[in-house]
Amino acid sequence: AMNRSLSNVILGGYATVATQTETVDRTHQEIDVSGTVDLLTSAKKVIIVPGYGLAVANAQYAIADLIQKLRNHGVDVKIAIHPVAGRMPGQLNVLLAEAGVPYDIVFEMEEINDEFDDTDVALVIGANDTVNSAADEDPNSPIAGMPVIRD
Repeated sequence: AMNRSLSNVILGGYATVATQTETVDRTHQEIDVSGTVDLLTSAKKVIIVPGYGLAVANAQYAIADLIQKLRNHGVDVKIAIHPVAGRMPGQLNVLLAEAGVPYDIVFEMEEINDEFDDTDVALVIGANDTVNSAADEDPNSPIAGMPVIRD
């Protein structure tokens, strides 16, 4: 609903024809659990990007455990919070605090975007829309104009 009027949010899809979105050729690399463990434990710096999916799965405690294990292993771990991640602003901050994640590693999007260039791993958990470059690159995207966490 970001950057849209109330009437557009309520009636925006009514009697409209979908437009073609821009196609971008990119490659991906699949990884299994042991590969993920190796990647995370060999990293010097990891940024975790939590979203609504993390909240729905009640995964804040598992993430807190992961953060503690990585920090004990000498990994610099930070959390990137998107302003509209979760069902309401601040939801993820509260969930992470409840799970015991230290406040000093939790950063708002504007504070941490510049740190991705020197980050080894970005772990996105239930927050695909908050990192989707289509918001910036594709004016026909349903999320066009939404601020995104950038790498």
